[in-house]
Amino acid sequence: MQPIIVLAHSPSVGPSTWNPVAEHLTARGYQVRVPSLLHVGAGEAPFWPRAAEAVRADLRDIPTGHPLVLAAHSNAGLLLPAIRSGLDHPVTGSVFVDAALPARTGPTPVAPPELLQFLRPMAVNGTLPRWTDWWDEADIAPMFSGPAMRRKVVAEQPRLPLAYYEQRIPVPDGWDDHPCSYLLFSPPYEDVATDARERGWRTAHLPGEHLHQIVDPVGTAQQLLELTVGAA
Repeated sequence: MQPIIVLAHSPSVGPSTWNPVAEHLTARGYQVRVPSLLHVGAGEAPFWPRAAEAVRADLRDIPTGHPLVLAAHSNAGLLLPAIRSGLDHPVTGSVFVDAALPARTGPTPVAPPELLQFLRPMAVNGTLPRWTDWWDEADIAPMFSGPAMRRKVVAEQPRLPLAYYEQRIPVPDGWDDHPCSYLLFSPPYEDVATDARERGWRTAHLPGEHLHQIVDPVGTAQQLLELTVGAA
């Protein structure tokens, strides 16, 4: 039975960062889901259970015996163990795509101390600007495939509470009871990819910026398939 591919976007951005890949995979005959995590930051902490529930709710109409492949981008990687543990479906593969990795044991902080130090002065009444407003134009512009895609991604972004980045996300025992792999795009995640290799995971490199999946959805889709379902 061909697995359904579930693409989890970073809560810092939105589903549009995965939609081009989803469209290409669908055209190739795969079933794909892109659950919206845009409302994960609403309400009080803890925030991570809302992500797990959003994915679970999106898959409610899928029979529990149907296998899944999970792919998580950026800080959604930290949510993947909780998402996996909240599902009734068998997971045959997980891919971390230019993503943060959960701790090997114990809860994982969403942001290291140096990032929190960078973010705290930006918060107004506890709420941060949109993710693309954190960075200089020279850093942001190369991430997009064109003005239309940039407008779509920027308009969709939530303004997350600072508390989202101050949370620690649990890492349930046994969440990685299936093949895990890592797809590296950008230089800032090279050390994370090294960590993945040291865990014994398969890794692949598709050079680009952090949102490379919207620049090269065809290449990204192919790498996901090669890492999970063995499609050549």
